[in-house]
Amino acid sequence: MPNNAIQLLYIDDDAALGRLVQRILARRGYAVTHAGSAEAAFAQLESQPYDVIILDHDLGTTSGLEVMAALTERGHVPAVVYVTASAELSIAVAALKAGALDYVIKTVGEDFEVLLVAAVEHAVGKTRLQRAKEQAEREVLAARDKAIALLAEVNHRVANSLALVGSLVRMQANAVQDPAAKAALAETQARITAIGNLHRSLYTSDDVRSVDLGGYLATLIREFERSLTGSDITPSIRFEAVPLQVKTDRAISIGLITTELLTNALKYAYPEGSGEVRVRLELLETEAVLSVADDGVGWTGQGQVTGTGLGSRIVRAMANSLGTELRYEQQAGRGTCAVLRLPLAVMMPDDVQGD
Repeated sequence: MPNNAIQLLYIDDDAALGRLVQRILARRGYAVTHAGSAEAAFAQLESQPYDVIILDHDLGTTSGLEVMAALTERGHVPAVVYVTASAELSIAVAALKAGALDYVIKTVGEDFEVLLVAAVEHAVGKTRLQRAKEQAEREVLAARDKAIALLAEVNHRVANSLALVGSLVRMQANAVQDPAAKAALAETQARITAIGNLHRSLYTSDDVRSVDLGGYLATLIREFERSLTGSDITPSIRFEAVPLQVKTDRAISIGLITTELLTNALKYAYPEGSGEVRVRLELLETEAVLSVADDGVGWTGQGQVTGTGLGSRIVRAMANSLGTELRYEQQAGRGTCAVLRLPLAVMMPDDVQGD
């Protein structure tokens, strides 16, 4: 049932009919304000909000259609019930096209009251539904914003925690004397950094579902170079990449693979000194290609693996999770070129694939 919270504005230059409409609708619990002209109506709209407007077609110096056009320019328009004494269908059609929710033809007798009340109740129902919809949308947006803020905070805390763990591992590596233990701890720190940098990228990103792989790898390589400062290894890493949005979990796998390949290149490619390692990410029609190449002693992926073999197992496991495998390709001259071909259908977010 309607209540006094529903505010109606009746715009008509007929004062007697205005009083009649006020009485009719007041009996049903509506609060009705009568405006005798378009100017008076807009003054009322400035002073308070209305839920429904009842608008007469003939306002003397102007028409209801002109008032409709002016209301539309204002932006937010309440539901409008259009009233006309003319039986011409064209007027009703024009009013509905202009944005009126319903229309009522003025008649003598009870028909006008019945039709007007029905149209107003229809408009009130639509207004309530619209308000409920807008409130629900506001609540959904507020919940989404809160979830995004919380997720950003989680990624921020995770990134900081992993940075702390990485620092502790580095301190431990500096404290041990055994070269093998020192190297193992350095590799562990690089793996922790790879994951931590992804979370750092996520809490500064607008969409945590995906990450720019090129930007992520660039940060990862900078951190990798920084971690080797002061050691016997002085790397020269050249990085080239195209922008490419990939799913977050895929980026973690690619980051770990890149870290392992860089570690291997710097450990084994140049036994007599440092040289250049080239990391490249390029985009083809149906796949992205990640390559890590050097000009060192060369290795084809065959033969005896030195060390624990943990890095190789990590690379195989991560490549398998990406639906691909690591291959070693021939290149001119000496050196090793490890290539990872990444299917875009698996890598890219669904909304990007749809584009």
